[in-house]
Amino acid sequence: QVQLVESGGGLVQAGGSLRLSCAVSGIDVSTYHLAWFRQAPGKLRESVATITPGGSTNYIYSVKGRFTISRDNAKNTVYLQMNSLKPEDTAPYYCNVRLDASPWRPDWGQGTQVTVSS
Repeated sequence: QVQLVESGGGLVQAGGSLRLSCAVSGIDVSTYHLAWFRQAPGKLRESVATITPGGSTNYIYSVKGRFTISRDNAKNTVYLQMNSLKPEDTAPYYCNVRLDASPWRPDWGQGTQVTVSS
């Protein structure tokens, strides 16, 4: 049974930083694509950052240069370093996993809330 447990969120002032962690259990993440998503109130859930098994990364335009996704396969964990935070980054953040040519898992963890004050 795959479990995704996010942590590291909090309340921070604009311009501040947070580091999110997602501990994955039930699978060996080394062969999985990993991602961070967020869902602001009234909006669809969006993929913020992804990382391939080989370490290639991709970001949505609004976070490029500010967020960094990384993975530690030995710890079965994916991270999201968020710098220069803006109020529009406020949302619960979720991680997810998928194999090549497969969709993201339909079941999500509890997420971790990020709130950025202006």
